[in-house]
Amino acid sequence: MELNVENLNLEETLKLIALKFPTSAAFSTSLSEEDQVITHYIFANNLPIRVFTLDTGRLFPETYSVLSSTLERYGKKIEVFFPKHEGVEKLITEKGPSSFYNSLEDRKECCFIRKVEPLNRALNGVECWITGLRAEHSENRKAMPMVEKDEARNIIKVHPLTKWTSEEVKAEIKKHNIPYNILHDRGFVSIGCQPCTRAIKPGDDFRAGRWWWENTDKKECGLHA
Repeated sequence: MELNVENLNLEETLKLIALKFPTSAAFSTSLSEEDQVITHYIFANNLPIRVFTLDTGRLFPETYSVLSSTLERYGKKIEVFFPKHEGVEKLITEKGPSSFYNSLEDRKECCFIRKVEPLNRALNGVECWITGLRAEHSENRKAMPMVEKDEARNIIKVHPLTKWTSEEVKAEIKKHNIPYNILHDRGFVSIGCQPCTRAIKPGDDFRAGRWWWENTDKKECGLHA
């Protein structure tokens, strides 16, 4: 199914998706600033789009606070997907609680168990997957189209904020008084699991605070590979 959203604003894009995929559209939120903006428009317009998040078991307390305040603000449901306990138990038993620091392979193993596998379950039956990815996030996302095909999952992916700047996201949050993670005010830009995220300095790359010990500029967890 073709989905032409290039000339539509965020609200128009989400309404078109809801029209085209009335029972099979889903939005994955990490509760980041940009994701909170998308959640606002889905909930404020009562759109039939599932909203879900992944709880890796290693999130910041501030992230849980955003989840709580969002549920309270909108009175809507956000589905929460956890990793399978068998995988987490096996990983920690065999390699300890911090194996992700040991190597890129070990870090990706942890990401797969805690994030990718739960995501695959969350996307079961989904035909259109909405994300909050933006071109500013990293070098390998600069050429990212607004609509693409996830060939591995056979799903249409829509990135309605791909052309938005950080300033535009913050302005939208302020305009609608949208709940957001206070860590963003403390230098945390891209926020993931607590052991793998730190604040960055002005001028640093957007993803510099994620997996900072890895010697690579292509920092991904596998969700959007």
